[in-house]
Amino acid sequence: MAGSAAGELVTATLDHDGGRQVTVYRPPMTPEAVVFAGDGQLIGPWGRDLGSTDAPPTMVVGVHRTPDEDEVVRLGEYSPTIAPERFAAHEAFFVGDVRDWVRTRLGVSLPAGRTAVCGVSAGGELALALGLRHPDVYGAVLSASPGGGFRPPSELPGPLPRVYLVAGTEEPFFLENATRWHDALQRARADVVLRERAGGHGDPFWRAELPLMVAWAFGPRVT
Repeated sequence: MAGSAAGELVTATLDHDGGRQVTVYRPPMTPEAVVFAGDGQLIGPWGRDLGSTDAPPTMVVGVHRTPDEDEVVRLGEYSPTIAPERFAAHEAFFVGDVRDWVRTRLGVSLPAGRTAVCGVSAGGELALALGLRHPDVYGAVLSASPGGGFRPPSELPGPLPRVYLVAGTEEPFFLENATRWHDALQRARADVVLRERAGGHGDPFWRAELPLMVAWAFGPRVT
């Protein structure tokens, strides 16, 4: 556990697939919003950047990706179209077990309107998939540079969460995927935005965007 005036990081190992770590950023004040994220070994610690936003105190729950070095295994967890059984097992862990642990051990349980699911690259696909499947749990989806394994279905079922998409000018494949999702969600009359930023596919680009995403999801609404 690492603490500071800006909050603290808590890492624990939960019972999934031989043991899966979760890294949580706990803000210094009682959380008024929570973000659940894939690739948690990256995104969990980025929660320390959120003090620069207009968003309320926000907890970031980062679920680590599989330690298996085979990229296909990670993609199988994050995209429902590649390995459906593996995706379903990870989905049950992410949506059920992790949230139960946050509620019972950390004392945080917030309604969908104060809860988001977040991901980058393949994790951006995960965020979209879980947000569409569980709009009663995640009121907002924060998807950066989503991969192309999971694409919009011909019809998007409602109700739909609010969706924030972002991609960089130097990653045309991922910008195309983000645009595809934006257009499909817009046709379905979802509350969706797409930000195109200067930058490429990587951690610095995504880390800089996270505070903007959280402010959009939970900060004051512009009418």
